[in-house]
Amino acid sequence: MKLFIDMKTTKYIFLFVMFALGLCACKESERFEIGYDDSIPPSPPVFISYDTLYGGARIYFNPPSDRDVLSVDASYINEAGKKVWFSVSYYVKNIEVYGFSNKEPRTVQLYAVDRAGNKSQPVDVLITPYEPAVTQVASTVYIKSGFGSFYVDWKNVLEQNMNVYVDFTYTEKGVAKERHLIYTSNLAEERRFIRDLDLDSGEKIHIFVKVEDRYGNITESLDMGEITLLEDMKVPKDKWSMPATNDSIGGEPQAFLNALFGRDYFLYDDIIDDGQNFNMSHTMAKGRTGNPEDGNMPYNIMIDLGDEYELSRIITHQRYVSGANYIQNLENAGRETYYQGENIGIYRMYLWDDETQAWDTITTHKITFPNDLSDREYRVLGAAGDIAYMYPDEPQFTKPTRWFRYEALFGFDGNYTSTNGHCLSEITLYAKKK
Repeated sequence: MKLFIDMKTTKYIFLFVMFALGLCACKESERFEIGYDDSIPPSPPVFISYDTLYGGARIYFNPPSDRDVLSVDASYINEAGKKVWFSVSYYVKNIEVYGFSNKEPRTVQLYAVDRAGNKSQPVDVLITPYEPAVTQVASTVYIKSGFGSFYVDWKNVLEQNMNVYVDFTYTEKGVAKERHLIYTSNLAEERRFIRDLDLDSGEKIHIFVKVEDRYGNITESLDMGEITLLEDMKVPKDKWSMPATNDSIGGEPQAFLNALFGRDYFLYDDIIDDGQNFNMSHTMAKGRTGNPEDGNMPYNIMIDLGDEYELSRIITHQRYVSGANYIQNLENAGRETYYQGENIGIYRMYLWDDETQAWDTITTHKITFPNDLSDREYRVLGAAGDIAYMYPDEPQFTKPTRWFRYEALFGFDGNYTSTNGHCLSEITLYAKKK
């Protein structure tokens, strides 16, 4: 009898809870009722304070208590006479407003909107911003000369979408040329390489930069001055060789690179895996943790360069197709496996130091994942290969070495956390001979 009463009571409690939840859900669904119509505007939000930002502000408020309010909006009129509008959900207690073109005070109107589209009376908020975001980004632009290329760095603390225009003039084989490039990014820190410049020794490059935001603000063209590229050479691959699988050098084993379709010698035959040429190296070291006690073989590629070189940079190419598939129409081909799957996203480089008889770490490199590209753009970028300097902040040559080690750390998947990155198509090194 006791058991029967408990079960019955439990049943009633369950039904009561479900009824209460359903009632709350019904009340909440009224907020989003389709076809709802009224002509009564909601109460305005209550302004509290604001935080000053570059080219804008973060405004804090209390939303009105009207049950049919859907959003709180903010707007202002820019110099071109156009309304710039922002909106957040009813449940958010602040709204960010951007796009101011100077540091002068500006009035922003804050108002509530209900599900019938009625707007409350606006609340005027006087904002005095920091300098515009475009000038803040422009002030961080940094040009650095590299080997056969140069790079442009900038910082974007608000992580807004910015267009960075890079215009430069130079002379190639006695012919005056100019190039105009545009890079779009919302990363907090960005680096873009301008590469494959076939310039005469000592030839200068004159560079200008502009920064533009999505609200129509753009800086004046900034004269970044002249630079001269550093010189290096492609290390010839005809004398390269690799130790046998699991042979160790300095306590580090060579990876098994002949799994499935891949072969170790594909790594330095100057043929990339582009869909027409299936050409890549593959290891079965899946699930490796980097801990020798786990029994997982680390992904080490050790290369005997055949002579001593002072290394400057590396270009790597990823695996493009899955399995041994071929692309029938490469012109219309898409992304395939570039920047995903089993490709390597983070790796570390070493050189062999004859004096210490040990591997000397050069640098760890993370291949930047390009955001918001079309499949075709991913293919073009991936086919060009990824470039990395041995010393990225101050490009220079390493000490002389005959042995180079490439260690794969993580793949692209899971925001560079996956350990399934174990495919690579080609390694190309640049240097000067000892």
